[in-house]
Amino acid sequence: MGSARFSELFGSFPTPIAIVTAVDADGTPYGFTSNAFCSVSAAQPSLLISVGKSSRTLPAILSSQAFAVNFLSAAGRAASQVFASKATDKFAQVEWRPSALAEGAPLLVDIALGYAECRVDKAVEVGDHWLFVARVEGTAVFPREPLLYRRGDYGVWSPRNVDLEELSAL
Repeated sequence: MGSARFSELFGSFPTPIAIVTAVDADGTPYGFTSNAFCSVSAAQPSLLISVGKSSRTLPAILSSQAFAVNFLSAAGRAASQVFASKATDKFAQVEWRPSALAEGAPLLVDIALGYAECRVDKAVEVGDHWLFVARVEGTAVFPREPLLYRRGDYGVWSPRNVDLEELSAL
């Protein structure tokens, strides 16, 4: 199986988008756009993120052993594009505050649907990525619509009540 086919499969359904952030030992903020995250346990609140080995944020996560996952609302579309780029100052266009629970990782309160402040429990090297399983030390949730991504385009979750018979006819 080739990577293009694999990408086609995972690009065919909508995914939420987050900006993962961390700071290095000097307090410099780093971040990247991600849709590679999931909850691991609610009993012992934890989540998993995947970080490419070429990510400029990786050294900050490795040194601080902490990060924040900022789940984006519809207001985060432009930031998503900036943080997906190789721009040098990704934080110039967003307001942020340092996390008290995740070693100062930037919290993007104005554009987030919510965030999770995390401390690394385990790191596992897999191919060209690192997987981090982390304890969620703190969260916040805001009453906003989530930003979704599918096949190179953005959308916003807008639920509506639909009869199950109506759905099966689609």
